[in-house]
Amino acid sequence: MIFKSAIDAVRRGLARTASAVGAGLRSALHGRRLDEATMNEVESQLIAADVGVHAARELVDSLRSEFRAGRVERGDDALEHLKKRMKARLAPRAGTTLEIAATTAKPAVVLVVGVNGVGKTTSVAKIAQSIRASGRTVLLAAADTYRAGAVAQLTVWAERLGVDIIRGSAGGDPAAVAFDAAEAAVARGVDVLLVDTAGRLHNEESLMRQLVKIREVLRRRIPGAPHETLLVLDATSGQNALVQAAAFQKAVDISGIFLAKMDGTARGGVVIAIHDALSVPVKLIGVGETPEDVQPFDADRFIDAVFASQGATISA
Repeated sequence: MIFKSAIDAVRRGLARTASAVGAGLRSALHGRRLDEATMNEVESQLIAADVGVHAARELVDSLRSEFRAGRVERGDDALEHLKKRMKARLAPRAGTTLEIAATTAKPAVVLVVGVNGVGKTTSVAKIAQSIRASGRTVLLAAADTYRAGAVAQLTVWAERLGVDIIRGSAGGDPAAVAFDAAEAAVARGVDVLLVDTAGRLHNEESLMRQLVKIREVLRRRIPGAPHETLLVLDATSGQNALVQAAAFQKAVDISGIFLAKMDGTARGGVVIAIHDALSVPVKLIGVGETPEDVQPFDADRFIDAVFASQGATISA
């Protein structure tokens, strides 16, 4: 696998999420006997953490069933039940891990999309760093031609990481940049082509059509491309992230989500809401500002980190 999972980094990055979600539930349940009022409080805590109304109700309904059957009576047992149910909801499915294997067509193409301000370009740099650290070659395509700052930012990252970049003229056709990058990736025999695109609002139809054009240009030059289409979402945007994800999924068939800024949110339950609302898995999470702070999403470790009490140890 390209990405190395470091549970300590996840724990540090999710400190605020753990504080809000796990601490809130522990406060409601630890040392208490279960009753209807307590279960209603649990549901409110889950909704406040952006788990989503549907998921929160189903989680609490399952807890209520266990309580009424006499199988869960204490708050601490309820915590374990909720952890188990959350892990089950996030259980990995085939193909949910971002893993560009050696058997993938060369070059493998990763198209990265998202709205303005989600940290998309930095996320591209993080992915590039992880690919390079795995010993594979990577080429960057700066297809955000509308914003000179985006091209400059990605160019700086390319220089820092020691990877090549294909750029176009300011205001030029981003699909042309994508085509040139695909040509270069094939000619140079690189392992992975990472295509950064312009940030756009999910309701900007002309720009969404442009994404479709970029995808088709890549597909014509490299069969099967893009092999991954990652949507970068800002975890702090909460339920609005679901609206964005649905629009991008309709336009370009998202294969996975990179949930950025998980170190800056106390509402990490949005991971569950995304899994529930869309048939699109969260594949990566960003837990810091450096290129090393990207982690593959692991449901068990994520939930353990969220529920861990301060100072507790989570086994890898």
